Amino acid sequence: MLLGVDVGMARVGVAASDRHGVLATPVKTLKRDLKKSSDISMLVKLVQEREVAQIFVGLPRSMSGGETASTTMARDYARDLAKALARTDVVAEVRLVDERLTTVSAHRALHQAGLDGRKHRAVVDQVAAVEILQQVLEMRRNGQIDPGQLAKAHEYGSGDGS
Repeated sequence: MLLGVDVGMARVGVAASDRHGVLATPVKTLKRDLKKSSDISMLVKLVQEREVAQIFVGLPRSMSGGETASTTMARDYARDLAKALARTDVVAEVRLVDERLTTVSAHRALHQAGLDGRKHRAVVDQVAAVEILQQVLEMRRNGQIDPGQLAKAHEYGSGDGS
């Protein structure tokens, strides 16, 4: 099983694949916890419960493909998740995949589904996570075994050096 993760400043959307890797579905939205990292702890728990092999964290780039503050945030989040997994007995890869426009696309899909704009906030992160993961599933169907870039506990940002 695979997880897709859409990281934002306030929330983290999570989606999961079915066991056959065909369909991505929303799982939950976690509140971002910069002080205690309870969102990362919840992700580790989900990985354990669902026996996840790979987690795909969306990497937001500028339209030209450049790095932004959001790109750095996603890289740091992926690194912190990899660190948290390394501290457990869970063996799961954390990979970063390009996610340009997934949140915009998620808002558009919710609007087309008739959901009031004020209600988007509650689910848009999950929908974006579904789009990230569905993109990965499509890439795998097209022959890319391990889409994206592997995130390691010791890479991306200053961190604490562990």
